[in-house]
Amino acid sequence: MTAQFTRPIEDRYFEDYVAGNVHEFGRIMVDEHDVVEFARRYDPQPFHMDPEAARHTPFGGLIASGWHTAGLMMRLVVDHYLSHVASLASPGIDELRWTQPVRPGDTLSVRATVLEARRSRSKPDRGIISTLFEVLNQRGEVVMSVKAMNMLKARER
Repeated sequence: MTAQFTRPIEDRYFEDYVAGNVHEFGRIMVDEHDVVEFARRYDPQPFHMDPEAARHTPFGGLIASGWHTAGLMMRLVVDHYLSHVASLASPGIDELRWTQPVRPGDTLSVRATVLEARRSRSKPDRGIISTLFEVLNQRGEVVMSVKAMNMLKARER
């Protein structure tokens, strides 16, 4: 069941991320020019940057780099999920998976499931949330998933 945050992103703190809640948000279109430019700079494999060569791969056409998909996801997470006043950084991610190809023209959104929210024992002015982020295409298929941890300032001690 999808939950709504009770506070806007500009007033969201650790306490607002409740374990078990699922949040769905964002829409971002995958642009062919951006796919090719990202690949040229960071992941220069033929199926990411050459439409003709990509037709002769198992993908049958151009696909976005998984790292590009991760960047698009991060944009949506920062715009819609992570607090703009309490986010302190991330100690890391686990279980990054690219499960379906992302193609130019796809529209992506994110489903975020709060797996755990625990207050820091050593620094009680903050907490750590663990979130499963799933990137969905326009057909509702999961194209990427990752478990991430984020540190957030607490509203209350």
